[in-house]
Amino acid sequence: MNLNADLGEGAGDDDAILACVDSASVACGVHAGSVSITVATALRCLALGIEVGAHPGYDDRASFGRIEQTLSAGEIEALIAFQVAGLAAIAPVSYIKPHGALYHRCQQDPAAADALAFVAKQHGIGVVGQPGFEIIAAAKRARIPGHREGFADRRLRPDGTLAPRSQPGAVLDAASAAEQGVTLARSGEYDTICVHGDTPGAAQVAAAVRRALDEAGIATAPLGARL
Repeated sequence: MNLNADLGEGAGDDDAILACVDSASVACGVHAGSVSITVATALRCLALGIEVGAHPGYDDRASFGRIEQTLSAGEIEALIAFQVAGLAAIAPVSYIKPHGALYHRCQQDPAAADALAFVAKQHGIGVVGQPGFEIIAAAKRARIPGHREGFADRRLRPDGTLAPRSQPGAVLDAASAAEQGVTLARSGEYDTICVHGDTPGAAQVAAAVRRALDEAGIATAPLGARL
């Protein structure tokens, strides 16, 4: 099992969260944060021995990359390739996990998912996505690692998708996130559990999930799979 967090977005609690996780999905300075924040986050991960993943998003700072941009599959490939290459120039990258609306687009659109997998294969790494959707399917088609992700801090709908943030109760508190994280880890259906770094109280949530996993005897480690 692996515990990851989406970081480098300028939310402010990154150092506290890094003390709790195995892997950091580092924003690439496009949907949020900045080049300086991306570089500093990546270097901090290297200093702490935290695995680095790339967290590319849509070029839409106004909406934090959470609104679909209707790009073509070719445009998505170029956007992801640009961001991953920049991060890979700073630190070894172990996987790609899209952000926000780009993540959901790749989860639902086979062509977009294949574009994501193509970039990952070029770097000799895998991708992260929810099980049962197109990112993991694209990883299988590309014969690269597909890391199945669950979310500790978000309410899941019956079909496995995330409840929209606009819905009451969509973002879980620390105690609920800790309980859900352990349940997901024990299910056998996931390889990595995520906590978001940009939500209020994210450091407390990450600490609660880490403590709950430790108390449940669930060992965690970096994802680490490369081609």
